[in-house]
Amino acid sequence: QVQLVESGGGLVQAGGSLRLSCASSGRTFSTYAMGWFRQAPGKEREFVAAITTGGTSTYVKMSVKGRFTISRVDAKNTVYLQMNSLKPEDTAVYYCAATLKWWRDSGGYDNWGQGTQVTVSS
Repeated sequence: QVQLVESGGGLVQAGGSLRLSCASSGRTFSTYAMGWFRQAPGKEREFVAAITTGGTSTYVKMSVKGRFTISRVDAKNTVYLQMNSLKPEDTAVYYCAATLKWWRDSGGYDNWGQGTQVTVSS
């Protein structure tokens, strides 16, 4: 089990940027693949981005490709989501999650943070 705490959310104008951070208190952070999810009001949760252990491979959802980047610094037990060129449709609560299972299986993520709100105004 890892404890995850997100930060970095907030209110930003369309076209702006935010960097979300997700810090883990566990000593085994480096052994987990990490993902970012988001959920807007009235919508299903979306699998936004993921990164393997060691950061050797990444995935980002097609609708955010070229705008969002996921990265990790294991020495800091932290995973990041850099979000550029934000759009109003990016407004959601963003969650980070960890898994010991296959990193591309969104259903395998079983350690979750509490979420951080991102609001993009038009």
